[in-house]
Amino acid sequence: MTNATSADVTHCFQLKSANVSLTALELHFFDSDSFEATLRDKISQAPGFFRDIPLIVSLEKYEGATSELDFFKLIGSCRRHNIHVIGVRGGNEDLRRLARNAALALLPAVSQRDSAPPEAAAASHEPAPAPQAAESATTETRPTKIVSQTVRSGQQIYAPDGDLVILAPVQAGAEVLAAGNIHVYGPLRGRALAGIHGAPGARIFCQSLEAELVSIAGQYKISEDLQESGWKTAVQIQLNNDVLVASPLAAG
Repeated sequence: MTNATSADVTHCFQLKSANVSLTALELHFFDSDSFEATLRDKISQAPGFFRDIPLIVSLEKYEGATSELDFFKLIGSCRRHNIHVIGVRGGNEDLRRLARNAALALLPAVSQRDSAPPEAAAASHEPAPAPQAAESATTETRPTKIVSQTVRSGQQIYAPDGDLVILAPVQAGAEVLAAGNIHVYGPLRGRALAGIHGAPGARIFCQSLEAELVSIAGQYKISEDLQESGWKTAVQIQLNNDVLVASPLAAG
């Protein structure tokens, strides 16, 4: 290290917060043969998407026996397909102990508040806010990020708190992500992931659907599936019973 550099840097690294897009594997039970077969099938649908991705294993809906879950076999199966398991989310103490023994990071379960049904909100003793107040709060807490330039291959545009509006094309190999909706006023050729914090009501709007992959709240479709409906036309994409559906945008 040069003298000029050493004068400016006193530590060999710094820790900073980072917003990273992660894929969650929601595990219901574990059988090594079944897991391997299902993994091969998923990868065959979108081989480029899964190569070298970091993966979180979600244990929140795991119903199998604790003794059946072998993290070393699961990790090994993923590594053979160039998928890197980095941690687990949720799970009881026994499952998290097994994950810790496999040197996996431990993440908290998804907040119950985020996934609470409407009935739970209705049971609250707190009065509901007036419509005007609710609308104002939404405006304040969901800022919109606007991008005017073309999103080029290799670029990632991220709106962590609200909607993302792109006034130009999204090229193949680019990735756009948003906590809320995504609007693309041009061709969408890369990957678009809306509702990334688990908002099933998020939507994706584009003037020409040519995407490699679209996702809302973790549910995704690849280009081969997207070509069956609305391909190269103006569409909106939304979740309907956990299935992504593309429908035409109304003309003027």
